[in-house]
Amino acid sequence: MCLAIPGKIKSIGYQYDGLVRMAQVSFGGITKEASLDMVPHADVGDYVLVHVGVAISVVDEEEARKSFQYLAEIGELDELVESSQIDRNH
Repeated sequence: MCLAIPGKIKSIGYQYDGLVRMAQVSFGGITKEASLDMVPHADVGDYVLVHVGVAISVVDEEEARKSFQYLAEIGELDELVESSQIDRNH
């Protein structure tokens, strides 16, 4: 099953000669890089849903918390971390 994971944008930068807008996104203490191409209005401090390294929508903080809590409750969070390239040490 493929799910989008909610996370908070910590910083934004550009890659590939400024062509791709990328963010460092925190997922409950785990940080991963995600493209912001589909959400050009997203900014530092916003919560986004990330699917396979791409932020697909901006959500409010309450919605992000509910989604993250639900994923943890159903046991999908650990599986998502294990099957992704999320680095727990960042």
